[in-house]
Amino acid sequence: MTLSMNLGANGYDIVIEHGALRKASEYLHLNRKVLIVTDDGVPASYADTVAAQCKTAVKVVVPQGEGSKSFPTLEKLCLTMLENGFTRTDAVVAVGGGVVGDLSGFAAASFMRGIDFYNIPTTLLSEVDSSIGGKTAINLGGVKNIIGAFYQPKRVLIDPDVLKTLPPRQIANGLAEAIKMAATFDADFFRLLETENIEENLDTVIARSLMIKKYVVECDEKEAGLRRVLNFGHTIGHGIESCEELHGLYHGECVALGMIPMCQGEVRERILAVLKKAGLPTDLHFDADRVFEAVTHDKKADGDQIHVIYAPEIGSYEMKKVTLKEFRQTVKEAFAQ
Repeated sequence: MTLSMNLGANGYDIVIEHGALRKASEYLHLNRKVLIVTDDGVPASYADTVAAQCKTAVKVVVPQGEGSKSFPTLEKLCLTMLENGFTRTDAVVAVGGGVVGDLSGFAAASFMRGIDFYNIPTTLLSEVDSSIGGKTAINLGGVKNIIGAFYQPKRVLIDPDVLKTLPPRQIANGLAEAIKMAATFDADFFRLLETENIEENLDTVIARSLMIKKYVVECDEKEAGLRRVLNFGHTIGHGIESCEELHGLYHGECVALGMIPMCQGEVRERILAVLKKAGLPTDLHFDADRVFEAVTHDKKADGDQIHVIYAPEIGSYEMKKVTLKEFRQTVKEAFAQ
């Protein structure tokens, strides 16, 4: 299956195909110098398979985890390209999850003011969400994605076969993003997650999630309006993720927890049931003030107000601006000790 991201001059194809990794050169222009970025948690054979199809491949392996989304690691990638004589006609390929994609994309956007970037996601979270849309970034001062750029890839190559090496917790981590999109945009998709065996339907989960993300990005490439809906669960989730004592939680697990206060009644019960079915956390008690403090440093805060996304019904959303006082109360009620 091939989906086309319709963004005019910034448009590109998203190829979804079992075994696509072994045929990367058929879909990506690799007959040039290519910086392949991966991390030490990704099977080395994935990056090596891509490297073998390049004219000249330079591979960089970064440490697994959010710590790699940093200025020192960005500098390492750019210095590697400089030392190897990369030019504007060369390319960067990310082979990994969301961290690798965000970091590599920002390096591609920055080096020589922008060179070609391809994304080959290897986690479910990156396959259903972060690999498309053009958000690239690094972290700074404990705040996620605060330094970055909108920089669309030239093509995204999704091979569901790479998911076979993932442990169940990583599958659940990615499902949080699919649940987020279904809960806010597609009631039929949400019912599939409720009633069907999710792991037996991963191809469908990937395709339907990408269709939602594609639609949203086409409507709002740089998050001026509709794209903010994709932050459902993220505003509080990023706050949780920024708390040092909670660094053992994955991104999707934080998003799952962040969705819970943003809905009520039957909607909350249905979301809780799907989160539990997917193996995601639904109950966590910690210092709500710490989470609130982290949220107010996030880029979604606007003066004394903050943009939040609610799910009033499954398959729908409501964008609101609430005062920080109101939001603090929401966080406290959901997660107070």
